[in-house]
Amino acid sequence: MGETLADNTQAMAEQVANKDGFIAALDQSGGSTPKALKLYGVEEGSWSNEAEMFDLIHQMRARIITSPAFSGDKVMGAILFEQTMDRDIVGTPTAQYLWDKRGVVPFLKVDKGLAEEKDGVKLMKPMPGLDALLERAAAKGVFGTKMRSVIDAANPAGIAAIVGQQFEIARQILGHGLVPIIEPEVTISIADKAEAEDILLAEIKKHLDGVPAGRQVMLKLTLPTKPNLYKPLIDDPRVMRVVALSGGYSRDEANAKLKQNAGMIASFSRALTEGLSARQSDAEFNAALASAIDSIFEASRAS
Repeated sequence: MGETLADNTQAMAEQVANKDGFIAALDQSGGSTPKALKLYGVEEGSWSNEAEMFDLIHQMRARIITSPAFSGDKVMGAILFEQTMDRDIVGTPTAQYLWDKRGVVPFLKVDKGLAEEKDGVKLMKPMPGLDALLERAAAKGVFGTKMRSVIDAANPAGIAAIVGQQFEIARQILGHGLVPIIEPEVTISIADKAEAEDILLAEIKKHLDGVPAGRQVMLKLTLPTKPNLYKPLIDDPRVMRVVALSGGYSRDEANAKLKQNAGMIASFSRALTEGLSARQSDAEFNAALASAIDSIFEASRAS
């Protein structure tokens, strides 16, 4: 089995580094699940406890993943929540189903949410069980991870702390043979967004020097105010891929901004599932998802 996993890892790495397409972010967790379900047309009174809530979000994710439109032709990868990784799709463990049946590279969200704001940023909460989680993920055939922290102001000390924390944990993840997606999100509504992004770019450049020789990280970044700001990161050999989060932009806005950034591809969550509803027939749902996937694929490829 080890050989198969190793072969898979190489094939996945080639797909992630080079293939046209985008990464679907299917990783809403506890705090954001009710909002995701509501947008999908499932009201908050539809479940009586957390377990039922997670059953409903898994049904939504399974419907997306098993849709004919959801394949590696256009959806190059998908980010999963831990509970999604631990569940099955049509009787097959989710990560295995994604790669074997859909040709989609599986990633896992590993952060435990955000700490209280300090110096204009929200760092990630401690992750004491991270090594065990990474071992489980690797055994299940997961290729990489994602972890998110948030920048709410152009505060140099805060942004330095956020990037330092991201790269420190990224080295731990690399030690397990997984590829980390580093996601220091800049909130799209802040007045000093462009200034925050300049500081962020400089900090990331500094920390790339600490990536172990021969290894690569990925970056998931807010679509920048200045188009092509992150081109130096896209061109850096230590960066496997730079992907964009939608950050609250509508799909049309996010796609338009993405097209202005050469070499950046999408990793959208809300912008991907916008317009999908539990009340749609399978034909309506599949058509809506196919349309969303096509538009995000084209915006990713155009860049």
